Amino acid sequence: MIDRYTLPEMKKIWSLENKFRKWLDVEVAACEALAELGEIPETALRNIKEKANFNVQRIEEIEAVTNHDVIAFLTCVGEYVGEDARYIHLGLTSSDVVDTALAVLMKEAAQHIMGRLQALRQTLLDKAQEHRYTVMMGRTHGVHAEPITFGLKMLLWVAEVDRHIERLARAIETVSVGKISGAVGTYANIDPRVEELVCARLGLRPALVSTQILQRDRHAEYLTTMAVIGSSLEKFAVELRCLQRTEVLEAEEYFAKGQKGSSAMPHKRNPITLERITGLARLLRGNALAAMENVALWHERDISHSSVERVIIPDSTITLDYMLYKFNQIMANLLVYPDNMQRNMGLSHGLFFSQRVLLTLVDKGLSRERAYELVQRNAMQSWRTRQDFKQLLAADGEVMQHLSLQELDELFRYDYHLRHIDTIFARFGL
Repeated sequence: MIDRYTLPEMKKIWSLENKFRKWLDVEVAACEALAELGEIPETALRNIKEKANFNVQRIEEIEAVTNHDVIAFLTCVGEYVGEDARYIHLGLTSSDVVDTALAVLMKEAAQHIMGRLQALRQTLLDKAQEHRYTVMMGRTHGVHAEPITFGLKMLLWVAEVDRHIERLARAIETVSVGKISGAVGTYANIDPRVEELVCARLGLRPALVSTQILQRDRHAEYLTTMAVIGSSLEKFAVELRCLQRTEVLEAEEYFAKGQKGSSAMPHKRNPITLERITGLARLLRGNALAAMENVALWHERDISHSSVERVIIPDSTITLDYMLYKFNQIMANLLVYPDNMQRNMGLSHGLFFSQRVLLTLVDKGLSRERAYELVQRNAMQSWRTRQDFKQLLAADGEVMQHLSLQELDELFRYDYHLRHIDTIFARFGL
């Protein structure tokens, strides 16, 4: 991941220092469990807990010779501990340490992302409240449909973020699992109680059954969750980009003093951060696909997943963390233009009231087909000539056989379309 996109908290989580610290936490927890079960001396445990440490540079020096990161780590720790290091990693295989520690790291990263999601939810909720009654045109197929409010659009996003909070909570639960079960998951050289004690100390659950590794459907669920969250951020970004088009300009990404939009055109104010979010969502989906490819491994394991995960798991959490941070900034500083919303509603010359006219004519006794024909012919004339839709209806004798001018005026009221806005907001306790 490009370093400048990595925010400090996530950089710390995925640092080599923190990775090896989590490995050491697993090893020490295993020693504590073995001592509790009477399998290693208490004096050795005290010595291990007092002296066990590592140096990242030294691990890298040893790995350059061993070509095995866990052995390099254990060798380095042993240099600190001394003779009692023989009790470290007793009955364990490398994946007992690596997979269990990775679960802790993934949980830590996802909990941080959860905080970002909850912060975004609040920002969107505030924006929804602010614009609860800010009327704008609702569009289907990119074409004017019927009026909505900008607040309702924001509330829709709140509901989507709520679903992501639930999804992420499930993904955290799915990956918060450890295994200390040995080379093929049979506990041949380690008591299953060690696994229970280690996982309890680390805030994990023991896997009900494992091979040499935790099964990668867990990691795939985690990364697909990241990708789905990213896809929603892309959806939000694309919507705002569409609203920022010069011809629309109903909302706009904040443009700071001194910011430049183009090296050639001084007038440009481009939605560059929204476009960046759109692009980064593609990375998340690609990583999710790689995670699903990792599910199918040979027999009790192969190592084809490992190299992939060293990239996709940190990168996906780093990417999503950045996307959430930037999008929350965008929403907090979003420029909204209600006057332009009103102007744009006038571009369709009242055509968006067509359904209400249709339903009223049906209520007056016309068949739906006949009512549709009468309304559509006036609507199409309005499209062609840019004449006011209500005036065309008022001049249509066949329509006005069934409506008075007062009734026609009543059908062209904005508030009719907004009368249930408060009902929708009340579902969110607002």
